[in-house]
Amino acid sequence: MTTVLIIGSGPNALEARKWDRGHFDKVVAINNAWRVRDDWDHLIFPEDFPDDRRPKLIASDQTLIEATTFVAHQNTFGGFVYAGGTMAFTAAYWALGALKPSVIAMIGCDMTYAQNGPTHFYGRGTADPLRDDITLRSLPAKSARLSALAAREGCAMVNLSCAPSQLTFPRATHLTAAAQVPLQHNATAVAAALRQERALNYYVPSGKYWHDVSEFDPREVDALDAMWLASALPAQ
Repeated sequence: MTTVLIIGSGPNALEARKWDRGHFDKVVAINNAWRVRDDWDHLIFPEDFPDDRRPKLIASDQTLIEATTFVAHQNTFGGFVYAGGTMAFTAAYWALGALKPSVIAMIGCDMTYAQNGPTHFYGRGTADPLRDDITLRSLPAKSARLSALAAREGCAMVNLSCAPSQLTFPRATHLTAAAQVPLQHNATAVAAALRQERALNYYVPSGKYWHDVSEFDPREVDALDAMWLASALPAQ
């Protein structure tokens, strides 16, 4: 049994500072979240993450996960167009493939952004998932997809946040995260969504899907997202 904590940059990421590390086998920080606590195991970030925001000192048991590593794992789970182009989802798919966990628990990954007050744990920042992007048309749908594919790997996805969230995962606390079991999805609906993904073949091996955006029909992506949202519902 392996429990992975993924820390994003949402305001409530700071809650993770006080949590006993003994509740988690691995801690994965996204982008600036390495600043939340210094006992992270893996830091994952995209190519354009500025050098001056990266940690200056890295312990021998800590690893940096860059695009050359995470793109391959994202591709194993269908690629960015289907999985969603946010680092929160990318980190989870990387963890699924690389760490083989039984539970992935997320904090600071709600992807909701206040009009006033802090949008990130370090203050106000760029709300990257709000950009106009083919992979981000429905964050709840991408969340439902992640939950369904994680369940197929025997992994439960849980949200440790109490705040409003784009994530569709069950809520848990850091004390109960390890006891969670994979959410049951409508197997028929999951199979249908995966068949539709194969039929569309919206796959870019490099991960740089934005170079091929004209090849993707937003209406088809929206229809696929609706299928993934439906997969989270029990069969009628």
